[in-house]
Amino acid sequence: MASQSVPKPFQKILDPTKMGTWNIVRRPPIENRTVIQGKPREQNSNAFKTHQVKEGIRLRKALNAITHGKNIFVYHNLRTNQVVYSLTRYLEKTNVLRQMIYHGKKTVPASLRKDVWVPYYSVHFNEPKVGLRAYHLLREFSLQRQLSPPREMITITERYLNQKRPKSPTEAKEFDEKYAGKVGWLMEKKDRARAVMDQKATSVADVSAVLAIQEQEIADGFADGKTGYLTRTARRRRRAARVKEAAKAAEQSERVAALEKALSTSQVEYKIQEPDSSNRQEGNGIKILWTDVQDARYAESWPERVRHGELELTRDHVMSGPKLAYEFDAGEVLANESFKEKQPEQKA
Repeated sequence: MASQSVPKPFQKILDPTKMGTWNIVRRPPIENRTVIQGKPREQNSNAFKTHQVKEGIRLRKALNAITHGKNIFVYHNLRTNQVVYSLTRYLEKTNVLRQMIYHGKKTVPASLRKDVWVPYYSVHFNEPKVGLRAYHLLREFSLQRQLSPPREMITITERYLNQKRPKSPTEAKEFDEKYAGKVGWLMEKKDRARAVMDQKATSVADVSAVLAIQEQEIADGFADGKTGYLTRTARRRRRAARVKEAAKAAEQSERVAALEKALSTSQVEYKIQEPDSSNRQEGNGIKILWTDVQDARYAESWPERVRHGELELTRDHVMSGPKLAYEFDAGEVLANESFKEKQPEQKA
């Protein structure tokens, strides 16, 4: 009697950028009576639970290392329009609070409230080095604008007064008397803080400027892997750093492989890697996915290598993936000089 062949399990690819909030990642499975701090620990012990949380942090770092630098996820605050940048699809408390600048009382939150931070847009690169460079430039531009804002951003204008004027006739009269002849003056401290914290439009302009800067950097040989002259000491340090990076990468690969084994069954085999149908573009192309694609018009122009798409709508605070079968050229969202609304096509 011929032996029956065992069917191969179905293989499924998991996106590592979307797994950071999973419970199995936050608290990975660990065998009971595992030796922790020199003693076998029970699952109900505090030492076991603390070790499990720490293992979850290490596992999330290993998952993030797979696509580190290839994605920039941007969130904005519903109340203040503050903008923060993240290399992970989910927000981390320390990363968000580190980007908050003190502009006065109650301008820096005590903790991260995920109900007021919503996805804004995401930027996707082919080369991690290019993505990390863009991330650093975006952080620097945001910090510089908040610490040294342009005068026109914090100056009283007619438009500012029209927006702030109360609707009540009595209050409007008092308001006009207070601000009579003050056009061109600096705003009050509280109003200046609100104006500087509002980064929703300037963030889009920064992304456009950063991508334009990087075009020249790439043309000059940035991210090609070549370095200039290095001294003997510098070469020795570089070799030592590469050895440490290789050891760390091997350790992270083992953690990811262990998670794949824990998730897989006899019917389904899970692989954690960047999906083939990713957001990447050919060559040096860059893709930007928007929650509201009309926000792309905050920038005057976009480089030709940029392609725009739309994010899937989601109810939680974690940024979703791209909307399927939705993509258009950058020319459809350009706003050069004066913006004119697109007119509907006339039927023949």
